[in-house]
Amino acid sequence: MASYKQPCLHCGTLIERDARFCVSCGSHSPFGYACPDCLKPIQKSDALCAGCGRSLSVICPKCGKDSFVAAACEHCGESFLFACPNERCGKPQFFQAQKCTACGKKIKRK
Repeated sequence: MASYKQPCLHCGTLIERDARFCVSCGSHSPFGYACPDCLKPIQKSDALCAGCGRSLSVICPKCGKDSFVAAACEHCGESFLFACPNERCGKPQFFQAQKCTACGKKIKRK
C-alpha cells in the first residue's frame, strides 16, 4: 500500500504522515508547533499558549531579538533546544525549561 510522506515543518525532511517526531531534526511536533511548557498545539499567530498561558515569544540568548518559541531563533538560527541532563532521558528541551517535559525531572542550571 502506498504511503505519502509530508515535509517536516521545521527542517523540510519528508517523513511519514503518522510520525510522532522527525527522524532528521528530532522535532516532537513535525507537522505543527507545540508549547515548550505544556506541549499543547499552538499557532505562530498566537501571543499566548491557550493551555498554560505562557508567552509564545522569547528573546534569543544569542542575537537578542524577539523570536517565536520554535526549535530555533527566527533571526539567527540558533537552536533553543538542549538535551535533558538526566542520563536516562536526554530528550530535547526548550532552553527556558524548569523541568523536563519527557521525564519530569527538575532541570538544574549551572
